[in-house]
Amino acid sequence: MSAEHLLTEISDFCRTAGLAESTFGRAAINDGKLVSRLRNGGRITTDTLDRIRHFMTNYQSRGRGRTDAVSSLSMAAPKMNPVQPGAAPPAIPKAGPMASPPVGSGKPSNGEDGQGNFRFYDNRQKYLMFVNTCSEKWEVANRVSQELDYVHPRPPALRIFDAGVGDGTILSRVMRTMHDKFATMPFYIVGKEISLEDVRLTLQKMPDRFYEHPATVLVLTNLQYANAPWLTVRDLKAASSLVWQEVRLKGNTSHSFEEQITALEPFLAENWNAHTGKTGNSVYDRPAVLVIYREDHRFLLDPIIPKLGETPAEYDLVIASQPYRARATVQFKAKRVIAPLARALGPGGRLIGIHSYGKDPGMEVIRKIWPDDDPFVTNNRHDILKAVKTEMGNAARNYSFNANSDTKSLFKYKMHTLPTEVEGSIGTSTLFAAWNDAVYVAQVEDDRLGPVVSNNRYLEATQEVLHANGGLWFLDESFVISRRRE
Repeated sequence: MSAEHLLTEISDFCRTAGLAESTFGRAAINDGKLVSRLRNGGRITTDTLDRIRHFMTNYQSRGRGRTDAVSSLSMAAPKMNPVQPGAAPPAIPKAGPMASPPVGSGKPSNGEDGQGNFRFYDNRQKYLMFVNTCSEKWEVANRVSQELDYVHPRPPALRIFDAGVGDGTILSRVMRTMHDKFATMPFYIVGKEISLEDVRLTLQKMPDRFYEHPATVLVLTNLQYANAPWLTVRDLKAASSLVWQEVRLKGNTSHSFEEQITALEPFLAENWNAHTGKTGNSVYDRPAVLVIYREDHRFLLDPIIPKLGETPAEYDLVIASQPYRARATVQFKAKRVIAPLARALGPGGRLIGIHSYGKDPGMEVIRKIWPDDDPFVTNNRHDILKAVKTEMGNAARNYSFNANSDTKSLFKYKMHTLPTEVEGSIGTSTLFAAWNDAVYVAQVEDDRLGPVVSNNRYLEATQEVLHANGGLWFLDESFVISRRRE
């Protein structure tokens, strides 16, 4: 049985029985972290599976109340033996902090409601503080923009796909570089984003882009990776509910564009909603596609304005910045994210993948509190590219997979501080921001933070690292997949 199948069964059972997932784990095998471990890529033995099955069957057949069943079964169930990291199946690997998704999903869950598990990137406060207190978005945009020197656009447009728009900072900066390099070329830009909040933030940055580069078609969608590049929904039931909205901006000033984009708020509020799915990931309530372009350029843009059911991919550049959870398995990253995006490349097209690397002062902060934690153990670019090749099969012969050297692949971004701010005694607000950025990048979930922040040790540890390194900085890792030109 696959972990996904088992997770679906457990989630359905918890909803029916009115049990939280942590309560289910304690009742079934005396492990409140069971579901989060499975969702985080953990494995279980056949004996453990039998105990889970026995609990669900026994609970339903006896028809006992929640309190009675939970208390009696959890008392009887023996505690699972801990397993060392890296142990071979079928044991459950040692679980670290559960990652909570790329950037931008938007529907928090505390993991105690029986409907899903907390996903790190859903925490808006951490996300927004991180975005505004460090240079990660700038540096990622700069790295992505370097790939524009190697793309070979084909008529009728330069085609870009952003696999996780987030708040739109990276995409808007890349669009400025695109205009600088290809000022007279039409742009077709598709961005995937499931979070309503992030779609709003992204659209706020677009009026100036439509003013400077009028030959732009911008598409935002909440579809899954396997569907988003083509703007199609394979599931017939979901396809019947697809919302396709085309917006033609009137006028020729950024102010008028802003007014019309702001007027889309009711449409977004009604159609861009999500919920926590059975596996803990955010899932759209309704599939949606929003197409925006300038009406006075409609004639020029007609060949690239997407049509429902008739949209090719063939992208010149695919941006995959933090598109998966660091702790997800390499196979998941390859099969569900990178391979589908690579298949969306046109001849000569390039995919740039970027994710956190670790081995930086940010991880020093984490290790001072959790010495054995390693959120990036499955994030190696070499392993991911190898898994993508395997997943693509014979089609991989048409692609080049470039991990590059560390010198070219790795790049640094810093937390914003004043030149003298990390000398001597560091202000509490700076320490809070540094701590937030460290736990955000390391994807530490809230239930692990509670006991830690009950005293000042975490701030003392943060200050020690800032003093030792003259500030706080992090490393990201990049790789490139390119499709051969015909």
